[in-house]
Amino acid sequence: MPRIIVMLVGLGLMFWAAPSALAVKIADITRLGGQRTNVLTGLGLVYGLAGTGDGGDFAAAIKPLAGMLAKFSDPATVEELSKVQNVAVVGLVATVPSNGVRDGDHIDVRVMSLGAATSLKGGWLFVSPLQSPIPNGGVYAMAEGPLTIEDPSDPNVALVRGGGVMEADMPAKYIENNQFTFILEDPSASWTTASMIARIINDAEGSNGETLAVAVDPKNVVVTIPPAERERPDSFISRVERLPVPMLPTEARVEINEKTGTLIVTGDVEISPVVISHKGLTITTIAPPPVPTPRNPLVSDHDVVALDTTAEGGAKLQDLVGALEQLKVPVEDRIIIVEELYKSGKLHAKLVLEDH
Repeated sequence: MPRIIVMLVGLGLMFWAAPSALAVKIADITRLGGQRTNVLTGLGLVYGLAGTGDGGDFAAAIKPLAGMLAKFSDPATVEELSKVQNVAVVGLVATVPSNGVRDGDHIDVRVMSLGAATSLKGGWLFVSPLQSPIPNGGVYAMAEGPLTIEDPSDPNVALVRGGGVMEADMPAKYIENNQFTFILEDPSASWTTASMIARIINDAEGSNGETLAVAVDPKNVVVTIPPAERERPDSFISRVERLPVPMLPTEARVEINEKTGTLIVTGDVEISPVVISHKGLTITTIAPPPVPTPRNPLVSDHDVVALDTTAEGGAKLQDLVGALEQLKVPVEDRIIIVEELYKSGKLHAKLVLEDH
């Protein structure tokens, strides 16, 4: 049976990624060290709620409200505010983009009720500081503005779009001691790929056999900026990011998400000779496959897309799944069969089970 690129399977999708002879750029499969998101947190007070706030005996909300009024020359006691139900104490979280932010930039702020409030709908976040969760990190932004409920089924979580205003720079730090690091994305991370990237950089940029790049582990390649490029390293980094990396044979890998009914197969996944019996269905794999004859022809299914009909070697997982597709085996049963093959040692690939 021919290999398959893409097949619709019942309730889910199955994908087969075919090896490509093309090259990708270093930037396509890596990120720069220091290019990461950061989180700012804080506590705040939401007001303007239509009787759905904390109020009552929830002192955690009433005390900040009393303190806020006192700052605006409108003092009130906790007892006087004990019946107020238009305010709520909330937690604040803002994610700083991976490329960093500067003083005056706006970021979204997520707001979550911490008390007895039943809904934050219609509320407004009072001016609140956002600080780094690192001890003594300091205040980096101020947040305020109207709340937007994104999920009606969870009205105690809201978003203030662009409500956080940066009060200080938080630039991404890419270069330290005249070095930067390429961090391989997880699907591409391996000693082979990291070593190849280091060799490509050294061949392209190293003079007289100079070693500029070193693969320190399967995910990290440390690059030293040449002395002539250190004053303005942008051009050097840009050139290196655009260097081509030949696509290596993909790791034999099967990823399964039982919740969504998705099965993704990458690389040349083989299965040993085996007899599979499942709910009255029996399939036998034969290695090598039989030669078609006029009496016993090989029948192709027009619902699959042929990629390579000259494959040699043992039985392929793609062939098995194709047979299951022809026999209309439900997707959940196909996933069970693949998992059992792995447990029995007949599936020669890395199995990754995802919950979502």
